[in-house]
Amino acid sequence: MNRRRRLVRIAVTFVVTMVAISTGVMSAQSGRAVPDGAALGAQWTATHDGPRAYPNVFIQWDVPITMSDGTVLKGNVYHPADADGRPIQERTPTIVNLTPYSKLVANVADSALSVPVLGDALMDVLNRFDLSGLGLGGLTEVARALPAGAARTFAVDRKLIQSGYTQVVVDVRGTGFSQGVWQVFGEREQADGVEVVDWAAAQPWSNGKIGMSGISYSAINQLQTAERGPDALQAIFPVVPGSDLLRDIAATGGGVGVGFLPLWLFAVNGAKWVPDVQSIVTGNFDWKWLADRVQDPMTFFDYLFAALTVPSVDEIPENLMNLLQDSTPVRNAWLGHPEKIDIPTFVYGGWHDIFTYSSPRVYNALNVPASRKKLIMGDTYHLTTGNGLGQPGGPPRLDVLQRAWFDRWLKGIDNGIDSYDPVTLWQQGGGWTGGAEFPRAGADYRRMYFDPAVSGTARSSYDGTLAPAPGGSARLTVAPALLTLCSRDSATGTAGATALLDICAKDGRISEADALTFTSAPVAEPTVISGPIAAHLNTVLDSTDGYWAVTVNDVAPDGRSTVWTSGQLQASLRAVDDRKATRSPNGDYTDPYPILTLDARRPIVPGEPTVVDIGLPATDGVLQPGHRLRIDIFALNLPRGLPLRPLLNESELKPQHLELDPARPSWVNIPVLGDPGW
Repeated sequence: MNRRRRLVRIAVTFVVTMVAISTGVMSAQSGRAVPDGAALGAQWTATHDGPRAYPNVFIQWDVPITMSDGTVLKGNVYHPADADGRPIQERTPTIVNLTPYSKLVANVADSALSVPVLGDALMDVLNRFDLSGLGLGGLTEVARALPAGAARTFAVDRKLIQSGYTQVVVDVRGTGFSQGVWQVFGEREQADGVEVVDWAAAQPWSNGKIGMSGISYSAINQLQTAERGPDALQAIFPVVPGSDLLRDIAATGGGVGVGFLPLWLFAVNGAKWVPDVQSIVTGNFDWKWLADRVQDPMTFFDYLFAALTVPSVDEIPENLMNLLQDSTPVRNAWLGHPEKIDIPTFVYGGWHDIFTYSSPRVYNALNVPASRKKLIMGDTYHLTTGNGLGQPGGPPRLDVLQRAWFDRWLKGIDNGIDSYDPVTLWQQGGGWTGGAEFPRAGADYRRMYFDPAVSGTARSSYDGTLAPAPGGSARLTVAPALLTLCSRDSATGTAGATALLDICAKDGRISEADALTFTSAPVAEPTVISGPIAAHLNTVLDSTDGYWAVTVNDVAPDGRSTVWTSGQLQASLRAVDDRKATRSPNGDYTDPYPILTLDARRPIVPGEPTVVDIGLPATDGVLQPGHRLRIDIFALNLPRGLPLRPLLNESELKPQHLELDPARPSWVNIPVLGDPGW
């Protein structure tokens, strides 16, 4: 009888899946993008949330995994288990997660989510949580990110395990209960990723097919492991990954990310000192673990301290110099090569994440066909990853998509995930859209010039006009100031912490009081902007250095100014690597890739005009009729970027000037679809 029921269930599932796939194919053939996956998406959700093949999970705690250099990493292994709690005998595909945040944290989160009824009830409460009416929409978004799949994707997904996967959560070397010194993505740490994958594939409970999952740090090391090509690694699901870590977060535009790095380093370094209490009680304490912690008690704080305190370039210590010179081991380790990845890869990113620059670039570089790679870009910060997923009209939840992805590429289940739109975007100013590529095909790059004519639309340091042709002459001055602490760029730079207050993150008018603003005429019809953006500034400084930041904003008829993307650059580090920079057909930069080394540094000659090209991460948005495009220009960008102390000293925090001259114009190079009427 049980066998008959099982066969009936399999038959019903097969029929439903085939209907869903055919529906999805018809949608694709009709040319309609379906961000929620239509019937397919509903089937993926039903499969993940439905009856589970195995009723329990069995955990092996702190399993030792010895690396080739003798360092012992520790991992928790989560097995599917039968009704008596015994691990099943069948070999299963295995999902690896490498974390610096201690697998203890993952286990605590898993324990909370696995309490019968309570876990689902908690997710339901968080989904209904809403303080946006009190101006705390950002807090609402953080809460809703957890039931959108972020909780289970970050920690342990019991639903995935109970569907027939083994999950391995491993502490990165030098963190959690693992031995060694934390390398922060160093070469040896990257080699560990391959060795852990090979170890997992060789275990008696694994069928040799390995996937990798995880958010942020655990997404980055997925890419790094996949780039090395271990044979057993079959698919990855990186959520908010970075790939060009220096430009993403460590030194965006040459500035130190003081809004994120200090607290992040403190959190990881603090957690790595939490000992394995059980080993102390049982008399099996790992003294090598303690010796390694004593050897390097606060990893990378010496770099950060030097960057913020050393008074002159000549006094920069050797360790920091390794970050400021090209082709050093740390610079090489922090620059990814996603073009080497040739396995199915599903990338999730956010338009205001700390890794916004990398996520679309990773997707476009992947060396696989569209059926084997996907990109979702949400309207999210690092802390709100996944917010908006699983809602009507939006893509399915992260955990649902991850299950479907692994079912397809690790189990060979033809569930239609490969026919899901290659690119699914939250179009800023609009909503969810699906398509074949990003940036969107047909975008026409055009210059929009900074004109001193008053637009009458902003209360800023100077309210200029954004025009299709050069305007008059003027020298406009903007001073370093602190109002960017209340801005969307601040929210990005703090991983979303300052986004909790809507007054700062959802409207740029407060910070614009310290900016030069240039605003266009209202658009006549929906106008799409899709792709990377570059600002070309003709500047004059009164000192030998300065710092520039630029935002691209959507201005509504009621005056609300919403930032879509932003970029920044230390003036003396303006040298461009033309081998990696990109240009539009007219020859203007779309991504002026800065070299960001001291050897390439070009100090400013005070009083002389100097061209600075600033790249802004690719974005996608639609200006609705009556809306305007605005460019904000700042002379400092706290807390997103603080100049290195020697360069800050050279700037003397003096006011900076934008020289508007029709003979040497300043402009922004914008990718436009549609006729805005400019």
